Amino acid sequence: MTERKSKYFSWIASAFLLLLLVTNTSMAHCDGLDGPVVKDARKALETGNINLVLKWVKKDDQKEITTAFNKTLSIRKLSPEAKEMADYYFFETLVRIHRAGEGAPFTGLKEAGRDLGPAIPAADKAIETGSPKDLVNFLNDTIHKKLHKLYTNVMNKKNFDPDNVKAGREYVAAYVEYIHFVEKVYLLTSGELHGDEAEQHAH
Repeated sequence: MTERKSKYFSWIASAFLLLLLVTNTSMAHCDGLDGPVVKDARKALETGNINLVLKWVKKDDQKEITTAFNKTLSIRKLSPEAKEMADYYFFETLVRIHRAGEGAPFTGLKEAGRDLGPAIPAADKAIETGSPKDLVNFLNDTIHKKLHKLYTNVMNKKNFDPDNVKAGREYVAAYVEYIHFVEKVYLLTSGELHGDEAEQHAH
């Protein structure tokens, strides 16, 4: 395998694992008061530049966000208390509409500093530093460890006594988990399955 192909397949594995790791936590990432949506909202309010947040919503929702933005700018001038309440209102409105555009529910803004796991911070750091090297290494190591664990579990249970039904069932359970993982790798990397569909398929 050429170096170019090796890097290509490495990127595929990494992209797949990132999807697996952040399927649930990525939703919370956008909901957070320290998430990228609210960070841009703070900048937009401080500068008066709504264009900083319009990228987070669909074109059809731009009017609603513009109205909320203008209201917030007017109210936040009244007092420090009004500013805090108005800003929070805008954050909630922006995140709610952004989530709706993704087809996801909105359950309120999440506090800053919550545990997002290792994947999301690593993904953000790669963007900040301009280098995906550490992210790729992290994802490759994780996927290899997971696959090796599942494979080893199957092999350890493979040579069971056919008359030992309990041992046979333990083998089948290990086999099914292993096969589902491998199948999900293929379906995601081949582009045949995405996001929530992948989660449903695995259960």
